[in-house]
Amino acid sequence: MRIVVSGTHASGKSTLISDVALRHPRFTVLPDPFELLDDASDVPSPAMFTAQLRLSADRLTEETATDVIAERGPLDFLAYLLALAELSGRPLDDGVRGQAVARVVAAMRTVDVLVVLPLTARDPIHVSDDEHLKLRQTMNDVLLELVDDPDLVGGHLLVREITGTPAKRLMAVEDLLG
Repeated sequence: MRIVVSGTHASGKSTLISDVALRHPRFTVLPDPFELLDDASDVPSPAMFTAQLRLSADRLTEETATDVIAERGPLDFLAYLLALAELSGRPLDDGVRGQAVARVVAAMRTVDVLVVLPLTARDPIHVSDDEHLKLRQTMNDVLLELVDDPDLVGGHLLVREITGTPAKRLMAVEDLLG
């Protein structure tokens, strides 16, 4: 089973993936693409998110392992690009958008399950102001719209929004694993 765990920054992705990997060591874990970028800046930018989109799409299409759990997929970075455009008031260039969408569609064809960790008031994860709070919330909202777009995620993909405590989130993923 090939799983992508998506969500805005500081939404519980790393914790969930770590918990799944401990219980199910057969899974190959693909870390957050940010960790794989050379000299990555902490300042959000279209270039940074485009590089991460490319990296996340490539690793999904190139990874040969059957059981994979990836922290973030290209859909996350399309959401970040669109969120940055919304916050700046400058629309995303049509060419950049077209290339990003094509990469998302191709990569998502290789995925079986998309687990989405939305921000909720019921299960808050508190973060400091230096976590780009407006971008965090805007990306969350954009991502939740994108996961409902069958042109992006395809008809084959099982999409599950999971909320709750870390233990409840792990149980929900284990239910998906059967």
